[in-house]
Amino acid sequence: MLFRSPSDTETAPSRENLTCMGSLEAIALAVEVAGLPILEDLGLVVAPGDKVGVVGRNGAGKTSLLTVLAGERPPLRGTVTVRGSLGYLRQDPRQHAGADARDALAHLLDARDVNDTLVRLEKYRLMVEEHPTEANVARFSRLEERFRASGGYAAEAEARRIAAGLGLPQTRLGLPVTALSGGERRRLELARILFAGADVLLLDEPTNHLDVDAKTWLMKFLAGYRGALVVVSHDLALLDAAITRVVHLDHDGVVQYRGTYGQYREARRRDEERLRSLATRQAAEIDRLQRVADSMRGSTEKRARKAKTIDTRVARLRRDAVRGPRRERSAAYRFPEPPHAGKLVLETAGLTKGYGGAPVFEDVSFDLARGERLLILGLNGAGKTSLLRILARSEEHTSELQSLAYLVCRL
Repeated sequence: MLFRSPSDTETAPSRENLTCMGSLEAIALAVEVAGLPILEDLGLVVAPGDKVGVVGRNGAGKTSLLTVLAGERPPLRGTVTVRGSLGYLRQDPRQHAGADARDALAHLLDARDVNDTLVRLEKYRLMVEEHPTEANVARFSRLEERFRASGGYAAEAEARRIAAGLGLPQTRLGLPVTALSGGERRRLELARILFAGADVLLLDEPTNHLDVDAKTWLMKFLAGYRGALVVVSHDLALLDAAITRVVHLDHDGVVQYRGTYGQYREARRRDEERLRSLATRQAAEIDRLQRVADSMRGSTEKRARKAKTIDTRVARLRRDAVRGPRRERSAAYRFPEPPHAGKLVLETAGLTKGYGGAPVFEDVSFDLARGERLLILGLNGAGKTSLLRILARSEEHTSELQSLAYLVCRL
């Protein structure tokens, strides 16, 4: 069911405006997960320049909605129309294609077919040198002109700029895609999507694996993006800086709000207060009518008929009654005291980690005593997650001098 908030007073964009760049339109859309419908009758129009943030509780169907909008899964009902080229960032980097032996820069440039065009240019250049006929010169000139007009000569610089903005070091672009960590691969895929210049962007948690500087860069990029954008994110700062509309997925359906995330939160608070008040009044009226009907039963025939009429009215009120907003629930956990450990609980020396290329980090040595708190900081790709995996013994280190590198955990 589609609800439109009273705060949404702007008119929908015309179909003429939808075709000027990229756009997305969903009509009577229903989405299911594991055979159970989670969204019904969704109507959504995202015109050029619209930046829509999809929010809702975990399990509300945000990621499932994006997979349907991207055409990765068929809808249960309804239609989705995408006009223009589409860029879709999945939440799991392992789902992205491109895990091949090519280096990261080649994979990035391939988003615009720059590499293939360069190969063709080189082929025709050699043909012109060997056989400088008018036909060969004309072919080379036409291809070179198209390459220049599409910004081909500046493509590599632009690709490197986007990668750097997202916190992917230049030194990592020369490595095979398979040698990158999960976080680096996801940043590479995000850079590839942005570099491709898609008319419609569907981004699922784009700030995952980004540090503060990279998030700031992405906010500025999305704020200036002129196509149609749909983003799922728990990063409130990103939503406030980049979006123009919010789609809230709830157990009662979908509510759309105009404005930033902060404006949505205020409008949502007012709507929840209104729903809570209406639900309370309806429950009180149902209870009052039920008591009146109960008092008439077992009396005269006329009063019994009236009680039956009131029962019908109560049934109708219960059927059409609104549900108040769900209350936020919190859980408290108590863990038993761990067994007593020695004074020194963790000690490392000479740890090194690499993924087939230059080491991500090397010669890491430290110790941790009982009761101490250690904070691991570093830029994207510095190896923070890899270090934690090594400490948890779920991954092996790759120190060159294995005899000098060790990890001791005393629990």
